[in-house]
Amino acid sequence: MAKAGPEGLITALDIGSSKVSAMIAQKGDGGELIVLGTGQRESRGVKRGCIADMGATEVAVREAVEQAERIAQTNIENVWVGFSAGGLVSDVASIEFEMGGHRIEQSDIDALLRAGRESIDPAGRMVLHAQPALYTLDGLTGVKDPRGLHADRLGVHIHVVAADGSPVRNVGLCVAKSHLEVKSIIAAPVATGLACLSAEERELGTALVEMGAGITNVSLFAGGMLVGLTTIQMGAADITDDIASTFGASRTQAERIKCFHGCANATPRDNHEVIEITPLSEDGASEGPRITKAQLIAVIRTRLEVLMGEIGKALTAMKFDGNVGRQVVLTGGGAELKGIADYAQSSLGRSVRVGRPRGLAGLPDAHSGPAFATLAGLIHHAATNPIDLRALAADERQLVHKPSPFSMVRRLIRTARANY
Repeated sequence: MAKAGPEGLITALDIGSSKVSAMIAQKGDGGELIVLGTGQRESRGVKRGCIADMGATEVAVREAVEQAERIAQTNIENVWVGFSAGGLVSDVASIEFEMGGHRIEQSDIDALLRAGRESIDPAGRMVLHAQPALYTLDGLTGVKDPRGLHADRLGVHIHVVAADGSPVRNVGLCVAKSHLEVKSIIAAPVATGLACLSAEERELGTALVEMGAGITNVSLFAGGMLVGLTTIQMGAADITDDIASTFGASRTQAERIKCFHGCANATPRDNHEVIEITPLSEDGASEGPRITKAQLIAVIRTRLEVLMGEIGKALTAMKFDGNVGRQVVLTGGGAELKGIADYAQSSLGRSVRVGRPRGLAGLPDAHSGPAFATLAGLIHHAATNPIDLRALAADERQLVHKPSPFSMVRRLIRTARANY
């Protein structure tokens, strides 16, 4: 029987194009993050990262959360939700005050942050993050805490991530209809960077490529924060569709073939390995085709060539070049393809590694791969709970922060299940 949720629980929810996953964690006595339970369901109502079928997505959310609750033997009421689509954009806003050489007090920082909040212009988008990153003193950057120091000019860099409003509201509505409160909606690249990149990598400069099922997010970290972001409307599911259409297989079988036999690199042995394809028609009139692994890899590499070309263009547009900060980290379900790091390194001409979640105790092996990096990152983000300068409109505040009207219903349902 599930027990009431203890204090300090953190629940993350990642609503993706291929899966909906949930994770419940708690801070230990020493500050470590301990995973208590996880849940996962197939996502049937999300297309290219956006909710296209509210009912189907709501069912998947409920089932994933309930599975995590059963494993954790606890009940949860609120979640931190990841968001990966809807025209995500990232920018850094800067503002500076004249101090006249005075000693900086907390009141000066508060006034600076208030002015910074007023200077944010989301250009019609919904602001997901508006966080003070680093301060500047007389042009010196990288100051984390300026209190107690003297300066003629005090400034701050504010990291702003915004998205199209409607897809974000759909995510919030779906979670509310699932009888959960939304603590906050977090941009997936921000969360994933916390899970897969070290503080030094985020400081020196690293590109993070999230290869999801429906979309690929290319983000650039430098100076400890996200400074560039591009979304490519292509992902690992396109490889699956290419396999299905080329060899006349169902999507389910094509995904299985990709996972078990697929690879980004070819070898001479691949011409001798034969793969049986079950025909779409089950009337028994004909047998399915037999293909070689080399043929399968050729189809995979054709799509990868296009995708890596788009990733390369995105990195160039974000000025990710030169001799410094050239490492690329791959995450997402697409990063689980065999040989993908070597292929990407050859294609992009940069050092590439696959990023996996780190810093979580008790993480199950099934959820320790790159496909669950965003989910783990949401736990890290919630644990740090950084300062946010967002000034939300009343309707947005109700969407993101107001307790769900279904919370009491959810508690009554749990009571009934526990007693009967």
